[in-house]
Amino acid sequence: MSLRANYWTEIPLTEMTPEEWEALCDGCGKCCLNKLEDIDTEELIFTRVACRLFDDTNCRCANYAQRKRHVPECVVLTPQNLDEIAYWMPPSCAYRLLHEGRALPLWHPLVTGDPGSTHRAGQSVQGQTVSEAAVALDDWEDYPLEMD
Repeated sequence: MSLRANYWTEIPLTEMTPEEWEALCDGCGKCCLNKLEDIDTEELIFTRVACRLFDDTNCRCANYAQRKRHVPECVVLTPQNLDEIAYWMPPSCAYRLLHEGRALPLWHPLVTGDPGSTHRAGQSVQGQTVSEAAVALDDWEDYPLEMD
């Protein structure tokens, strides 16, 4: 995979190659968590309840290429739908940060050159999730994720 140097600082999201777009993912796994929204405050609450395809060991989808086929409600993030979806992404998400005109965090793998930097910085949900297959929908609120 050939990525342009520091491309995320100069190339608009809509002009990135598919490889550059995919490389923005820091591997935190937070986008694969089920979320709840408080009806009164509209606050978004991330739960530790992960998509049934989420691999808690490596913080990646176990079947990324076919995820939409196996999980029809899975949202495929694109530059075109980012306006609608950014709110649902974690505050530290590179896609959200760049969409909002902000910089990547210093622990991001594109900045560090180290794919494990997200985990070492304590920014991933590695080893902290439970599968949605094991938790009833009514119980998701019992699994809040404490986020910085």
